[in-house]
Amino acid sequence: MPETTTDQIHIPDKLYFKIREVSVLAQVPASVLRFWETEFKKIRPKRTPAGQRLYRRHDVELILQIKHLLYEKKFTIPGARQYLNASKKSIHEALPPPTLDEICSELESIREMLSR
Repeated sequence: MPETTTDQIHIPDKLYFKIREVSVLAQVPASVLRFWETEFKKIRPKRTPAGQRLYRRHDVELILQIKHLLYEKKFTIPGARQYLNASKKSIHEALPPPTLDEICSELESIREMLSR
């Protein structure tokens, strides 16, 4: 069976998704999504006044990534949590902070574009 990644699933261009919509996109039951919320604190859907979950695109992408790690890559939940935390850190560590000269140069080029 071919691997399904978040790149292969079309996520509609919407601000918010109801739990049923996310369940259909991720092809997992709503109960699994609610469980993952307790295990992965990065999944934080907003709530309506009636208590209904509203997931943002970022949440949906994260859910698809979690599903990929758990179902296709056979990670355990703690392993997937650790992987997600490590990958976020490595992205930030891999990019050195810009120097003051780089920032000034970028601001100068923006000023130049705006003055045209």
